[in-house]
Amino acid sequence: MKTLCRFFSILLFIISISYLQPFTAPASANEVYYVKVDGIVNPVTAEFLTTSLKEASAKRAEVFIVQLDTPGGLDLSMRDIIKTILSSEVPVVVYVAPAGSRAASAGVFITYAANIAAMAPGTNIGSAHPVAMGGGKIDETMSKKIENDAVAYIKGIAVKRGRNADWAEKAVRESVNITAEDALRLHVIDLMADSREELLAKLDGRKAEVLSGEKIIKTQGMPVTEVEMDLRYRILSTITNPNVAYILLMIGLIGIYFELANPGAVFPGVIGAMCLILAFYAFQTLSINYAGLLLIVLSIILFIIEVKVVSYGMLTVAGVICLTLGSLMLFESPEPFMRLSIWVVLPTVVLMTGVILGTMYYALRIYRRKAVSGVEGLIGEEGTAIDGFDAGVEGKIFIDGEYWNAVSEEPIKKGDKVKVVELTGLLLKVKKQ
Repeated sequence: MKTLCRFFSILLFIISISYLQPFTAPASANEVYYVKVDGIVNPVTAEFLTTSLKEASAKRAEVFIVQLDTPGGLDLSMRDIIKTILSSEVPVVVYVAPAGSRAASAGVFITYAANIAAMAPGTNIGSAHPVAMGGGKIDETMSKKIENDAVAYIKGIAVKRGRNADWAEKAVRESVNITAEDALRLHVIDLMADSREELLAKLDGRKAEVLSGEKIIKTQGMPVTEVEMDLRYRILSTITNPNVAYILLMIGLIGIYFELANPGAVFPGVIGAMCLILAFYAFQTLSINYAGLLLIVLSIILFIIEVKVVSYGMLTVAGVICLTLGSLMLFESPEPFMRLSIWVVLPTVVLMTGVILGTMYYALRIYRRKAVSGVEGLIGEEGTAIDGFDAGVEGKIFIDGEYWNAVSEEPIKKGDKVKVVELTGLLLKVKKQ
């Protein structure tokens, strides 16, 4: 137990140190920043991109390239990224790549905000219709307001960057989606490139309008600094996955359950608290249904009460039902990447229920087991009579390496094998074997 506690203490220390470390090697002037973003647009992605771009501006980098592949994400995170791009002193290029990638939903807005938008062959862009957080139903008036706000936002960006505002409106209102070739033809993007090398070659000499005015991009012979997420960002990005957040929640609840069932165990409580904190961090970036969360918590309470109350299994059945329904309800979103996989829910529910029920079963067995230590442990033990004694008269017996005073309801002869049937103070009541 102490070894495990030390291990997790060291792990926490390493993670905390990673929070203090810079996320990339510093770049200098006349250098190209190349950042890869692959996944959901969430607060972690927003922090990573905005911090990277601000550092590139501070280092006076020549150009900031974002290689993008995203199914979309959160509106607030997207707007944080776009505000940083629009106010940047460094030209920003969004490159949807490699082949097979996409810039959907929030990715469309980010691509439009770039000074120069590029795509690789075999990629696509579109489907930017806004959706409600949590996947809940919203009335028609509110839905229209959200849609109109998104349309006005992307059209304003399109006008600022000189791109096709009509198609941008269709992408939001009708969720249209087009290939890279069509995007170039419709002036949604500025160029196509098969690789990073071709992209850099095509960017050389292009003009970009930054906050301070027009700038000519020079990439010929420029060194490229690849910026990647450090340990901190990778950890945070991983735990914001709905499936990972759900598993962390389950581990956290099991840890707290074991700590409450075995006060002073420390280790389960520490791990449980850590996992719950990480899970709740992830929940702020996800579409959470709090009714589902409450059902999961209720299931744990029912499991705990089952130990104290004789319900003939009814509380356990209710707990399993609450756990299953709560898990299925926990994340609700029309976007598949924001939902919980059923193939994660079912094994987790079965495993968690099995662990809790197994723990309860063995706890009850231990509780009902005959004592094996102390004077109570003598009940049922066998010994030998040291001397003979009549019924109701005390005599000596030898048991477990010790001499005890004993009494019997029947005469006992010296050397007889006897069995302890009762204990009164330090006097044993025995009978012949």
